[in-house]
Formats: sequence, structure tokens, C-alpha cells
Amino acid sequence: MKTPIDAATELAIGTLTKHAPQTNTLATAFKEAGFKLALVGGPVRDAILGRLGNDLDFTTNANPKDCEKILNKWADSVWDVGAAFGTIAGKKGEVTVEITTYRSESYKADSRKPVVEFGDNIEADLARRDFTINAMALELTTEKPTFIDLFNGISDLQNKLIKTPGKPEDSFSDDPLRMMRAARFMSQLDFTVDLAVIAAMKSMAKRLEIISSERIRDEFIKTVMGQKPKLGITLLVETGLADIFLPEVPKLKLEIDEHHHHKDVYEHSLTVLEQAIALEERLGGPNLTLRLAALLHDIGKPKTRQLIAGGGVSFHHHEVVGARMCKERLRTLRFDNNLINNVAKLVFLHLRFHGYGSGEWSDSAVRRYVRDAGELLTHLHLLTRADCTTRNKKKADLLAKTYDELEDRIAVLMQQEELNKIRPDLTGEQIMQILNLKPSPAVGKAYDFLLELRLENGPMGEEKAKQELLNWWQQQKI
Repeated sequence: MKTPIDAATELAIGTLTKHAPQTNTLATAFKEAGFKLALVGGPVRDAILGRLGNDLDFTTNANPKDCEKILNKWADSVWDVGAAFGTIAGKKGEVTVEITTYRSESYKADSRKPVVEFGDNIEADLARRDFTINAMALELTTEKPTFIDLFNGISDLQNKLIKTPGKPEDSFSDDPLRMMRAARFMSQLDFTVDLAVIAAMKSMAKRLEIISSERIRDEFIKTVMGQKPKLGITLLVETGLADIFLPEVPKLKLEIDEHHHHKDVYEHSLTVLEQAIALEERLGGPNLTLRLAALLHDIGKPKTRQLIAGGGVSFHHHEVVGARMCKERLRTLRFDNNLINNVAKLVFLHLRFHGYGSGEWSDSAVRRYVRDAGELLTHLHLLTRADCTTRNKKKADLLAKTYDELEDRIAVLMQQEELNKIRPDLTGEQIMQILNLKPSPAVGKAYDFLLELRLENGPMGEEKAKQELLNWWQQQKI
């Protein structure tokens, strides 16, 4: 009968051989040079789970210079990921490998940069790793592949449990970002976090302050883009980590929505996130812009909360305030400007549909809705639909039907008028020729005037547009 170790070894080797057969020759090259090589960390875990990717991590007793020499002979291309940290990378075919010399690393109390020390055995290297499910290795340079599991990672993998190899306080002191990784693995793997790990995260949350915004951002993205981001985000909020880098989200727990449909706006926001994820196939798959907009769409509510006489609460213009807050927070986390602007625009527009009523919008209003959404129109469709979290099935069905009708109207106008290419009936050059103008602000004003006419009336044709332009220009001279 196979032991868990034997079964794990067989699974890992089978997955590695199937998805990355090139690693056999890599192991041979290290062995012939007198060094050891082991697949390590996340790839071992993923190989056991049968979900191995093309990015593989290895550890070795060879120093970075020797690793580089071996890779130069084996790989199609080689680059220095961080020799100071002991890592050299290479690519052969579709497989990318990162090979790191045995090491230990830790952060000083007030430093954002880790102190790295090279080691001479794999046992110490595995002991420094974040979680037991990532502290397993598959030694490839022994007579036959040897599975190394010093901290019961196989057991924790089977039990879907996230634990640290040693005391969690020691692990999180060495690298505070590991606390966020616990949330990421909850999101990606649908695992449970050990109670001792949660307790350490709560007591050490402020230590996250020494980690750079860029590293926090990258870990947060992985959490948001996981299969079940609600799990990871909930852990970040409950342990106080979110207070450090995304305080706007836990603050939503203080607010009751104006319809009393939810315990608080925080729970509503998590529901909207889940419902947006269920719809995002229309965007081709997991979409960071949509997920961030869904999570953050109501963060303006705490600042706009007002009590209504006789009971209840309102959040007037929370979409305007929320869009500004999104920009500020995402800039602080060093997101790129394009994503920042897109998320903020969706937050700003997420209430626009509620003015549609039961179809009272004119064609002009529909055109403006499409114009304002621009390339984010499908994102806005999905966010608006996801924002309906009422438990009243009749009301939910009515909202969905009404939005279906709006999308149908947009589709018809798209076909008739090419709404996604809305522009005036005259070009800038034609405007200058008709009005005898040189490039100037006046040309821009004329263009804007014609664009408004286009939005209001639909296509007019050049002759009609020319007459309207001349009439407008005459009025400007009076």
C-alpha cells in the first residue's frame, strides 16, 4: 500500500515529466557538475495537485555563478533575477526556471530590505519557507527522485490547511508579507488558515508597514484574482491587515445601506464582487479592473453618510467621492495609471443606470451612457448587474429585465449609428475650412458643439451639420 509520501512523489514526478520534461536534462547537468538540484515550493505543491505551470522554482547547493554556467549550456536564454539573493533564471522552450542557492533571509525590525545568507543544506532552506504546503521539495539529482517533507506539508495539503513550518510569529517577523500570502492562498486554493496563524496575523498586522507598496500591491492582486477572493479579503479585514494598506474596505463595516438589505455595505460589496466574477466570462475571463471596481464601488459611502429624518440613511454623491478615493488609494499602492483611471471611471458611473427607471431614457441619454463608458461599456454592464443584491426575487428579476432592455437598445443603436465610434458629422479639418479658421481653441469649441448635436439627435449628415455649425458660429459673433 502506498504511503502519502509515495503517492505524492508519484504524482509530482508524473506531472513534472508530462508538463516539463526538459527538467530531466537540467537535473542531469547539475548532477554531472557535482551539485544537487530540487524542485521546491509552490511548484511541488502544484505538481501534486496536478496544476503545474510553466514557471518552476528550484533550489541547489551550487552558488549563483555555478548556476549561471550550467544554465548557459542548458537554456535558450539566461538572466540574472537577483544574484545578490542567490537566484539565476533561464528559459528552455516554454519552461522558465528560477534556481536559487540554499539560503535564509529575514527582515530587521525597521528595514524594508531582507538580509540574505546562503546556506549549505536543503533542510535549513525549507525551514525558512512561508507555509508547510510550500516547504516540500523533490530532489532530482539522487539515484531516483526523493520527496522531502520535513514539516508535514503533504498532510496539510490533504487537509487544505495553511500552517507555518515553525512558529508563525517567527515566520512573519522574518517576512511580514507572508501574512498577506496566507490570504492569497485562501483565495487561490480555497484552504483554511490555522488558528495559530490567524492569531499571529492579528497581533503582528502593523509589521506589514515595513513592506513596500509594490510588494503589497502584487500580493493583493493575486488575492483578488484568486478563485474565491472573498475568503482572502475577509481574512485581510478580520486580522487588521487591510487597515494597513486598504482601510477604505474595513470602514464599510460601519455603514448600513439605505435599503437595509445588508448587515453592512462591506457584506454588500463582497457579494457584488462574487456576482461580478460570475459574469466576467463576457470579458474573456478573470478581470482585475472589474473585480477592483466591484470591491471598491461603494467606498465613498462612509464619507457621504447622512441620517434621514424619521429613520434611514442616504449616501448622496458617494459615487463621485468614491471615484476620487479609488484614485488616491490605488496610486498609493502603485497601480498603473490606466487601471487607476478605469476603476475610478466605473465607480463614478456605477449608479448611472438607476436613472433609467423603466425605460424613460431618450436615445440621446442612451448615446451619452455609451459615450461616457467608452471602452469600459461591457465592464459597466457587468458591474451594474452585479450591484443588484436585493433578496426580493421579483425586484431582482425586474432590474435584470430592465437592464436587458437597455442593452438591447444599445445594440440596436450600435447597429444603426455605430455608437462605439461616436463623433461629429464634420471633421476638425472640415470645421476649419467652413469657418475659415486656423487650429485654435475655437475649433475645439465648434467640435464639441457638433458632438453634442450628434449625441442629442443621432447622425445628421454633412449638409445639416454644416448649416447648424454656421448658425452656431453666427451666434458666437453676436
